[in-house]
Amino acid sequence: MGLGGTAKKIQTLAEKAEQTYQKITELREEVEETQDTVNGTATRVEHLENEMAEQRAVLDAVATEVGVDLDAVSTEAHINEAEAGDGNEAEAEDAVEDSNGTTVDSDEGNSGVDSA
Repeated sequence: MGLGGTAKKIQTLAEKAEQTYQKITELREEVEETQDTVNGTATRVEHLENEMAEQRAVLDAVATEVGVDLDAVSTEAHINEAEAGDGNEAEAEDAVEDSNGTTVDSDEGNSGVDSA
């Protein structure tokens, strides 16, 4: 094998090195994009969690003002959810009992709070 064979091997090796470098560069860019996406998602999740906490505080205040027992409503919802494990999840989500034990269908377009 003369210099021609060695030159060919070096050329092949150089091409493979270039391909590997390009692939590493692409992977680095993908990782950076993924990190940006994760950071953006974390920011949005944090914002949504804060917003949910604010909404929960407002709901708690309204429920207290109206006289709704939040613990009873929450317990009933969890019981309905557990009982619905046999494939009736949609029905359990649609029906919620208010503090008087009256079932309120969430499809009726009201907020589930009695206006009386």
